[in-house]
Amino acid sequence: MLRWALIFLVVALIAAFLGFGGLAGTAVEIAKILFFVFLVLFVVSGVMHLVRGRSP
Repeated sequence: MLRWALIFLVVALIAAFLGFGGLAGTAVEIAKILFFVFLVLFVVSGVMHLVRGRSP
């Protein structure tokens, strides 16, 4: 998921460089959403790992 966020960020940068402001804004918003979803899933995964502990 982090890979998709980075891809959309690169698309946004290229679109902004070429003058497509609307497309760049949309790509940035998608990249932000994907990044925050990744961040939430990462934190949940870390908490679950701490709760479950080490296996014997």
